Amino acid sequence: MAQDGKYRSILMFGPPGSGKGTQGQVLGGMPGFFHLSSGDMFRAMDPDSELGKTFKEYSTQGKLVPDELTVQLWREHMKGLVSAGDFVPDSDVLILDGIPRSRAQAEMLAENLEVLMLVHLQASDEDALVARMRKRALEQHRQDDANEETIRNRFKAYAAETEPVLGYYPAELISIVDAVSTPLGVLSQVVDAVRAKVEG
Repeated sequence: MAQDGKYRSILMFGPPGSGKGTQGQVLGGMPGFFHLSSGDMFRAMDPDSELGKTFKEYSTQGKLVPDELTVQLWREHMKGLVSAGDFVPDSDVLILDGIPRSRAQAEMLAENLEVLMLVHLQASDEDALVARMRKRALEQHRQDDANEETIRNRFKAYAAETEPVLGYYPAELISIVDAVSTPLGVLSQVVDAVRAKVEG
């Protein structure tokens, strides 16, 4: 952990189908790294807690959960991970996937995170990602990924949502990785980038 009590962190960004969750999990499986996705965090939430009930109110109405509430949940979740010994701040680097999701969240989390770098999985060929997601939809019976128009709308939403977050951080912290490659090819790029920023 940094001297000011912040968690040393790597932030993963990438459009739907870019493989950021897969890459984050692989890195998180290595000694000295811990991967946390926003999905894991939401699934681990106690639905009967006050926070859980509030989240359910928003989700069942199809409303976006306010940034303040998301960050509050993240802080409580991290305290639980530290208390349980799952995440050891003094020795582990935290890999975050799916949070911060807005510039406001990035600003709020500044007091908690020492951001070592951002890994930005970019699609040099968006059509290739669309094809990848449609193939995954067929294999996993995921209807939300089967429609091309829906997929491209998700790309647009990601761009609108993520560009302000990327703009919040210094450009020198951002490492761009070509997501349109084999999983091993992407992993090789990610590991090289992390080694250069974290170990170099």
